[in-house]
Order: sequence, then structure tokens, then C-alpha cells
Amino acid sequence: MAGVPLSLLLPLLLPLLLPVPPARAAPPRPGATAMGTPGGTAPGPPNSTAAATAAPPNTAPSNPAAPERLPERGAGTTAAAPRRKLVRVKVVRKKVVKKKVLKKRPKAPAKEPAAPQEPSCPPLGLESLRVQDSQLRASSHKRYGLGAHRGRLNIQSGLYDGDFYDGGWCAGQEDAGQWLEVDARGPTNFTGVITQGLNSIWTYDWVTSYKVQVSNDTYTWHPCRNGTEEAVFPGNKDPETPVLNLLPQPVVARYLRINPQSWFPNGTICLRAEVLGCPLPDPNNIYAQHRQPLPTSKLDFRHHNYKEMRKLMKRVSDECPDITRVYSIGKSYLGLKMYVMEISDNPGQHEVGEPEFRYVAGMHGNEVLGRELLLNLMEYLCREFRAGNPRVVQLVTETRIHLLPSMNPDGYETAYKLGSELSGWAMGRWTYEGIDLNHNFADLNTALWDAEDNDLVPHDFPNHYIPIPEYYTFANATVAPETRAVIDWMQRYPFVLSANLHGGELVVTYPFDMTRTYWKAQELTPTADDGVFRWLATVYATSNLAMASEERRLCHYDDFTRFGNIINGANWHTVPGSMNDFSYLHTNCFEITVELSCDKFPHASELPAEWENNRESLLLYMEQVHRGIKGVVRDGDTEEGIANAIISVDGINHDIRTALDGDYWRLLNPGEYEVTARAEGYEAATQPCRVPFENVPTPCSFRLHRAPRPGNPRQGGGRLPPDPPLRLQRQRLRRLRAHRRAP
Repeated sequence: MAGVPLSLLLPLLLPLLLPVPPARAAPPRPGATAMGTPGGTAPGPPNSTAAATAAPPNTAPSNPAAPERLPERGAGTTAAAPRRKLVRVKVVRKKVVKKKVLKKRPKAPAKEPAAPQEPSCPPLGLESLRVQDSQLRASSHKRYGLGAHRGRLNIQSGLYDGDFYDGGWCAGQEDAGQWLEVDARGPTNFTGVITQGLNSIWTYDWVTSYKVQVSNDTYTWHPCRNGTEEAVFPGNKDPETPVLNLLPQPVVARYLRINPQSWFPNGTICLRAEVLGCPLPDPNNIYAQHRQPLPTSKLDFRHHNYKEMRKLMKRVSDECPDITRVYSIGKSYLGLKMYVMEISDNPGQHEVGEPEFRYVAGMHGNEVLGRELLLNLMEYLCREFRAGNPRVVQLVTETRIHLLPSMNPDGYETAYKLGSELSGWAMGRWTYEGIDLNHNFADLNTALWDAEDNDLVPHDFPNHYIPIPEYYTFANATVAPETRAVIDWMQRYPFVLSANLHGGELVVTYPFDMTRTYWKAQELTPTADDGVFRWLATVYATSNLAMASEERRLCHYDDFTRFGNIINGANWHTVPGSMNDFSYLHTNCFEITVELSCDKFPHASELPAEWENNRESLLLYMEQVHRGIKGVVRDGDTEEGIANAIISVDGINHDIRTALDGDYWRLLNPGEYEVTARAEGYEAATQPCRVPFENVPTPCSFRLHRAPRPGNPRQGGGRLPPDPPLRLQRQRLRRLRAHRRAP
């Protein structure tokens, strides 16, 4: 090296002797900045919509600043390491990074599974009608009956093609420029869209793919992106199954559009939809947003599956052991017990003169609001009784209340697994065997009407306690175990009044549910107690906040507001084998059906408002069990109660019978009546009874004396055999129990 000239060594030594200038690290920066521009080139106005929709092109971290820092560090260390001998520093940094990563990695998986457990954004309310018609707009429509206001999830169409109220929104043109728009009326964090096809028995129409666009002013629309491309969401494969698509990232905006891209080849652009989103506070609105009042009762407002329902009922029973009792009336096909909560001042005992009342919910497993209302009612009665609420105390001490929250537990579990928005209109409606319980009770109407046509009622054929038909007791008869359990339940307790809670409409129906003309789908078919049933239905409908609201719109296509939100069941649509008709003709119990909500499976966030809508109705209807007359039919010699004595009211062709202790309750409207009591082996007795307008029962008791019939071996005392219709009824019930199928 001594012989090498210095001029040749200087070019080689100079890079090692001089420090590296900052300009050497500059070239990588433009590249790093360019990588960050897709996520950060829209600072512009503070539009959260644009920020949310522009972020997906960064396929790495969601934070747009991160890509700018990571390439810069790597470029600097790579250039300086050979010259400044920073290899050791680099190693140290790697060790530090590894230690930090190793410490944090075990904690990350523990947090990630907790995220799905958090409640997601609820539906805006297209199905439940919280979204008004004025908030829905479309690019075009075929006709008014297929306008944007009909594009609601699970909305049902009329029976006729071209109905004024049809089953969805259908575009007037077939191209990819059509859209359905939803105005949330404020900043909303949109998270997903649910779609269905057109509900129709005449055509098949649904959308197979669509895009989503959002806006804050309806002029500038931002597409929802999946990475660097505009997202195209898969649509439906049939008209009825709901399909949920979550947005790649939540988007904050006011307006959302569903833009169909493809549709069923043999159909056209038609859909029904629901939008998921969380409302956000609007900083530009100085007025407070309209919010529904929160319920004053602190109840468990959520959906309860079978296990959670049992826990709640046990908790209420433990909280109020002196007035509650939980018992089972049988099992479903899959072996789930059908639990009942009894609420009374003497649970487990029938008190003479105290009427028995029942609420039944969940006959259709996917109509879940009634189930949650009864669970909330259990909590409410327990807590208010303990707090000394005089209305509740009087109700509990003077009434024996039975609450069956789930008549079809198998069907509910099926719908519960899918969730409130994805169970559709029918999933879970039937039992596990595929039986509709509201058509599964014995048809007693036909036998009664045939006897009336032949002038056999009431002397040769009873107008009450009609026996079950013989075919219904055969071993091969299609009778669900849930139906058998309820029929046995009806025999064990002398129920006076009942309500069957359903969902999917806002109306109260009363018997008869089956049309008298068998070939008619709709026909006014009143009972002998039509006035009483109309009153009972009116009591619930007029006290229900949702039904009584002047701003309510049609759920589907029937306008029940014209009739005060009540209707004769058969005049709506015929239902052979309904529980209402069976209860009226086979027992003493008067029963109506309450359709509680347009949405069969409301979201959990809507349960508090639904409780407020129905709380007063549930209480007021129970109090109607004390309307009319009550009394005890006794033996004039022994003063013992006479069981199964017949109570007849002049002018009403429907009788009732006394309970085991001889007590009875006869629901009547205000007025004056001639009441007759008669029993096998006794002389009949008649007396006038006046029913006041106050909701207080009129005492009307009887003492019957034995008929002096010669040759009667039991004239001197002892029990008399029951009359022939009652013997036949008991015989048929024994056969029905004998052929019970094991689940």
C-alpha cells in the first residue's frame, strides 16, 4: 500500500471519513409519502363519510399515518448501516421489538373474541315502522303499490296481483342505475344491509347483487369500497330468505342507497330491505333529537332463550316466593318443558270466588314479543306488589294469574338462533314436527253449526263444553304434544278469561276464527257473546299506545283503524282449529288474540318501547275478568258446592259450568239479566242479576234442591252421575291422553 499514490486512495477513503449527509436518506421519502396518499389525500372538509369510504384502499393497517413511518425507518437504517457500523444498534432494536411483541401478543386474542359479544348497531326500523314513508325514496317504481314505502323487510302483499299495497319495492326500469334510498334523519353509523325479494304469490323477483352508496346531502354520493374497488354485495337467492351483508367498514352518513346490479333473470328489480345503523349526535342541530321516552320500570329488556327464560322465572320466584309458583304443563316434541308462572296471594290453591286468568304467548315460535312481554310482566307484578302498588296488590289478591310465555319452545329456539332480523317471516313459526299450533285444536265449530241447522241446540246438543270429536282421539291423529299439554291445562284450571299473544300485525281479533261457510276465506262469524268479545277486544286496543296512535300506518295491507283496531277473526281470515274457538266451545274461558307488533321479532333495543306500548293494556285486560256476575251454586240441604252445574243467561245461547267447588264466573256487559242454574238431579232456579258499569262483579249465587223424582236411588243424598254430554266429553279426553305420543 506504500507505493499506491494518495490520489488513488482519496476516492476510496473519502466516503469513510466524511459523515453521511441528510440528502442521502431523502430519495425513499417520496416513495413513502406516495404510499400514504390514498388514505390521507382527502383532508378537505371534515366529512366522516369520505374518510370512512376512502380508508379501505390501504390494505395494510387502518391508520393512514402508519405506512408513512414504517418505510422511512427501513430506508434510513439500510443506507447507514455499512458506513456508520450501526449493525449492533440494529440488533438491539430488533431485540427490543421482539420483546414488546411477545409481551403484547398473548393479550390480543383475549380482547378479540369479546368484540362480537358487544351489541351491534340495531336496525333503523323499516320493518317496525319507526322509519316513516317520507324517509324512503327510489329512483323509480312500477306503480304506487310497489313504491319505495313498500321496500320494508318482511312486508306482506295482498292476495291479488296489482294490489294497491304490494309486497316490496320494484323499480320502473331495468338497469344498474336504479336505487332505493333511506334517510336516517341524522348522522348515523351504518354497519350493514339486509335484503329480501318481492313477497308475491304470482311472480318471482329478487336482486342478486347490489352496491351501497352513502351521502350527507344527497348530491355527493360515496360508494362503499372493499379495498381499492367498489364493493358489490351478494344478494338473494329466493324471495323470502333474508340476507345480511355487513359493510367492510362502518360508514357515518345520513343517507344510504341500495343500488341493484343484477337480478333474477326471469324477474325484475324488486327488493325489501332493512338497514343497520347507530344514530349519532348531530353537532349541527341545536334542537334535541326526538327520542322515545325510557320506561320507568327497570326490567330485563332483552331476548331470552330457553335457559335464560328459566333463570328469569326462577329469579322472580325467589324474589317473591309468597305470591309466585313455577310449574310445567308438559313438554315439547324435543323435550323442552312448557313452564307457567302463577301469581296469586295463595299460589297453588284455587280460592272459591276468585277467578282464574291466563296469558299465552309463543304459539308461533318466531312471534317473540309476547314472550318477552310476559317475562317483563312477571318482574313488574312481583316488584310492584312488594312496593305496595295498590292496583297490583288488588289484582294479585283477587285474581289467580297464570302466564305461559312459550307455548312453542322448539320453534322459538329455531328463530332465536337466526336472530331478530334473519329469521324471516316464517322460520320458527311451526313446531319441530312442522305443525301450526293455531290450526291444531279440535274443530268444534262444525259440529255446533250442524246441530244448530237441525234445531238440536241446546236440548239435544250442547251449546258449551262440546266434546272432542272421536277422530281427534285416534292414535294416528296429528295432534302435537304442545297442543295436548294445553288441552290438559285447560281441564285442570277453571279459566275465565285469556288472551293469546301473537305478532306480525297491530290488531285484536275475537271469535269465531273460523268462517261458518266452509268455502269462504272471509266471513263475519260472531259468537253468542259477540258483545262481550267486542268489549274485551276494545279494552286492549284502545289502551295500547301503538294501536291508539293517530300517526300509525298500515303494517302490511289491511287498514284495521277503520274498525277501531279490532276485528272478528273469521272476517279477517278463516282459521279452523284455533285455540280461541276451542277454548270458548270446550271450556268456560273467553279468549281473544292480540297481534302486538308489525315486527314479529323486534330487535332488543325496541323492547323497552314495546313494554310501554302494552303495559297498561296487559293490566287493564286482566282486570276485565271481574266484569259480569259470579257466585256459588250450592246444595240446598248440605250447603256443599255443586260441580258442573249449568249457568244459563236468558237471550244468550251459550252456557257455562261451575267449577269443582261450585263457584262460577260469567262475563257479561252492563245490563239486567235473567240467570238460571240447573244441575243433574236438582230443580232449576232462576233469579235476576244486574251488572253495573263499574268493573265489579255482581254476586249471583244459587241454592238448588233435589228434584223429587220417584225411583231415584240417590234421592236421599250422595253424588249424582254427570249428564250425558259431560260423560262423553270426559270419555274423549281420556282417549286423547291415552294416545299421547312420547317425544
